[in-house]
Amino acid sequence: MMVDSGAPADPPGAVADAVREKDQVDDGGYTSGGWESEDRSLSCGYSSFRGKRASMEDFYDVKSSKIDGENISLFGIFDGHGGSRAAEYLKEHLFENLIKHPHFMTDTKLAISETYQKTDSDFLDSEQNTLRDDGSTASTAVLVGSHLFVANVGDSRTVISKAGKAIALSDDHKPNRSDERKRIENAGGIVMWAGTWRVGGVLAMSRAFGNRLLKQFVVAEPEIQEQEIDQELECLILATDGLWDVVPNEP
Repeated sequence: MMVDSGAPADPPGAVADAVREKDQVDDGGYTSGGWESEDRSLSCGYSSFRGKRASMEDFYDVKSSKIDGENISLFGIFDGHGGSRAAEYLKEHLFENLIKHPHFMTDTKLAISETYQKTDSDFLDSEQNTLRDDGSTASTAVLVGSHLFVANVGDSRTVISKAGKAIALSDDHKPNRSDERKRIENAGGIVMWAGTWRVGGVLAMSRAFGNRLLKQFVVAEPEIQEQEIDQELECLILATDGLWDVVPNEP
């Protein structure tokens, strides 16, 4: 998903509906579309391709609203693994829960952190009587007026272009990242090589939603960065590891 902004956002009230109207889906599992605000100050485009998997496990969400006179825009991508249910649950509930958080407008970073972890707990509760153990990353960008909050769990990534320079606003949660490895080992887990670095020899990321069997080590606590939006910010890209494994941040 790419968000293009030459100025602070001023979107209308139903981004999700506008986006759905422009969806284009073919039989090969490819989806693309886009949206532009009425004043053309903010636009987004997105593309999703199933690849070699039998079913699509990735989802995206775009929402907008106006709260206390402020324009709110929310963009997210959710990269599922072990099944699609966790990513689908995030699409259905994460932003809805965030907007309802009592401190969303007064302490947005706190609201994002608590909502990520509460939504993860709710998902695990909803799946407790199943044999599934789905998981998902989440990379989200929340624009409140001219303040941008980028949150990440997992190995999806957010990159902005500012004054012609690519700047990563998230750091992939890989098990061999020194601080992540220390956190996992302090919790009693192990990180081992099994084709790539994996938690318990199983999961190739160190933070995720779901993954009940590894939950003690694979947390859903996001890392959050904040940026003030000005004329130097040209665009923002949210993408899964399917892109970043082959494309560098800076072309």
